[in-house]
Amino acid sequence: MKPMNIALLAGGFTGEYEVSINSAKNIAQNLDADKYKVYTILINRDSWVYEGGGESVMVDKNDFSITVAGERVKFDFAFITVHGTPGEDGKLQGYLDLMGIPYNTCDATTSAITMNKAYTKALVHGIHGLNTAKSIQLHQKDGHDTATIASALKFPLFIKPNNGGSSVGMSKVYNVAGLQEAIDRAFHEDPQILIEEFIKGREFSIGIARLNGKITVLPATEILTTKDFFDYEAKYTTGVTNEVTPADLPEEKNHQIAEIVTHVYLRLNCRGMVRVDFILLEDTQEFYFIEINTTPGQSANSLIPQQVRAMGMSVTDFYGQIIEGTK
Repeated sequence: MKPMNIALLAGGFTGEYEVSINSAKNIAQNLDADKYKVYTILINRDSWVYEGGGESVMVDKNDFSITVAGERVKFDFAFITVHGTPGEDGKLQGYLDLMGIPYNTCDATTSAITMNKAYTKALVHGIHGLNTAKSIQLHQKDGHDTATIASALKFPLFIKPNNGGSSVGMSKVYNVAGLQEAIDRAFHEDPQILIEEFIKGREFSIGIARLNGKITVLPATEILTTKDFFDYEAKYTTGVTNEVTPADLPEEKNHQIAEIVTHVYLRLNCRGMVRVDFILLEDTQEFYFIEINTTPGQSANSLIPQQVRAMGMSVTDFYGQIIEGTK
């Protein structure tokens, strides 16, 4: 049978560009070459380019095709691994919908909504067993007063871009003196920011995917970092963070977590693979939702590949089932 032509979309417009490139390399290495012919396309603000076989080829956005060695290549499927805009916020999804090309992620609406941390928290509110930290959303164009914020929320506080990823622009502050600097840092990344009360407990991340038509919850990973919190450096600097997969949790707690994140997946109308980050509160072990990632990292040591291997499944089979289940 003729292999499917897969457009592997990587890059993007944010500081997560290199993270995306590493994800794409691992995906390309693990897609079954007998079933899929992979063309990695780098997405930049001014160009979409395929580089391979000594050629650098611009994508024709009119029909989402490329011409390689004089032959027109049209794609059967797009595998999006662009972290941040335009691959995680619904923009690429909307374009691919117009082109009639199936893809691996959530649809344009869900991608756009889940990119916004405050909107996502509002939507998952009310799911049995799920809690969220008290928070305030700020818009850069509106005035804000640090004294008012400090009186409304309890320190320590997390200040983060509302639409960012990989913890870029995120800060933890312990008093009002550090609040303005942290707000300015977050606004540098995004015109909307979220200020949340700190939730003390164990931090985890868990993948969910629809495999063979069934929602499958992967083994959870516990995040143990020597940093004060799981920021960009902690995520991508060797030795700073220890990731334990599968996490050391009782079976009853694993079952409860699986039920909660399955409800999150369904309520947000997710497709393909997503990852939910959460905290189990110290003492009570209550589940506190942090965020959902609809284009989670896929480098060899990223959390989803770790969890797939811990489940006893090959990453090659996993990616194949994602493609077959969403095309």
